[in-house]
Amino acid sequence: MSIDAIAAQRGHSHSFGKGNPLAERNTRRAVVLTAVMMVAEIIGGWSFNSMALLADGWHMSSHALALGVSLFAYACARRYAQDQRFSFGTWKIEVLGGYTSAMLLLGVAGLMAFQSVARLFSPQPIHYEQAIVIAAIGLLVNLLCAWWLRDSHAHSHGHGHGHGHPHGHAHAGEPAQHDHAHHGHADLNLRAAYLHVVADAATSVLAIVALSAGMVWGVSWLDPVMGIAGAVLVTVWAWGLLRSTGRALLDAEMDAPVVAEVREVIANDPYPATISDLHVWRVGNDKYACMLSLVTEAAVDADHYRDALSVHEELAHVTVEVYRCGGRDGKV
Repeated sequence: MSIDAIAAQRGHSHSFGKGNPLAERNTRRAVVLTAVMMVAEIIGGWSFNSMALLADGWHMSSHALALGVSLFAYACARRYAQDQRFSFGTWKIEVLGGYTSAMLLLGVAGLMAFQSVARLFSPQPIHYEQAIVIAAIGLLVNLLCAWWLRDSHAHSHGHGHGHGHPHGHAHAGEPAQHDHAHHGHADLNLRAAYLHVVADAATSVLAIVALSAGMVWGVSWLDPVMGIAGAVLVTVWAWGLLRSTGRALLDAEMDAPVVAEVREVIANDPYPATISDLHVWRVGNDKYACMLSLVTEAAVDADHYRDALSVHEELAHVTVEVYRCGGRDGKV
């Protein structure tokens, strides 16, 4: 086989996640609707002196930012899918946007908490009826967005995709080539947005409860308390986003489950080998690249171990280097 043919056979595709048209369309619809409702709730909460409603509006802004980042990522993945400058795709644009959004959300949470505490000690009259109406509309918007995103999430399952790099197998002395097809992975970015919409719906319920209790029983202090609760929710979500995006940006993935799976595959291989070097980093929502160096006395090459690792579909790119003890090096 010629050098060019071998290179073509061993080539890898680095376009991870080329986009989900249905998810992108529904995410765009959700962004527009959520942004409109977010502005309405913030203006309504400020005008009607409801911190619970204001907190729900600011919390919905976190939802709008998350969906906006997802939409931007879909657009970039589609536009730059074939751009050779991006060795592992454009997934980290989404990560960087999420990290920036999380920093902004921490500031928003601090402002929410400050205003809620101020209203707790200096209460002002609340226009309960108007605020409840806006909060109820916000809840309906969250439920509609959740339905859109859940529908997109359901359609992202069950589609087969070819594995990005083929693996050769030998059967009865005859070389054969197999494509490892696998079922499509869930769009984790879309799933995260869906779960966040559900959390926003819960926050809207808290605002409605606080406003209703204040209108019926006169417990006006419950409204700023719910505002503080909303600030806590935004802080928790922003902190979690900071940790996950920072982890991805710094390639801090060596404690990921896939690393243990790689070690297990090598340890249980019929041709024993010792891992001298191992690097794993994420290149997509649920895709990883792996580079490992092995030392073995067995007369096997790197293709054998690469094929053994192919059972883990989250390994989108695998580079194996084999050093044979007492013999010629075999490096791939």
